[in-house]
Amino acid sequence: MSFDEEWKQLVAAAGERQAVGMRLNQHDGGGGGSAPHGDLTVEQKDLAAIGDAAFTLHGRLVKDGDHARASSYGAAAALKKDFEIGGALDHVTTRWKEQLRTLADACAHISSHLEYSDKAHANDEQHISGVFNSLTTLTEGFDERTQR
Repeated sequence: MSFDEEWKQLVAAAGERQAVGMRLNQHDGGGGGSAPHGDLTVEQKDLAAIGDAAFTLHGRLVKDGDHARASSYGAAAALKKDFEIGGALDHVTTRWKEQLRTLADACAHISSHLEYSDKAHANDEQHISGVFNSLTTLTEGFDERTQR
């Protein structure tokens, strides 16, 4: 089969598929999402568990992740006088503090984002549903007027 023949067949098949029209999935109204034709699904309870774990980890990092800071800085200051390792210990302690803050901020961001995403998604679903319902009503009214 030549390229031109195969191309014509592919174009015709694509045209037939487009004739089927647009299909939309609908929100289930139960608070969780589902993908009827996909293999990825996420339930709100799973997202909530991840958000809770991130919140708990954030609390532990803030509370327990900084225990050795004061003694490490003290040791670094004492060692700087006579040993080069004092400067290295000071550098490591500073980097630890920065990395700890970055990790705690990331956990807080994850927790907040998951909570926000759930609320935003529910609002978006409600808005989109309202738009489509009003379009359906408009279309039905238009169809009624054109059939008179």
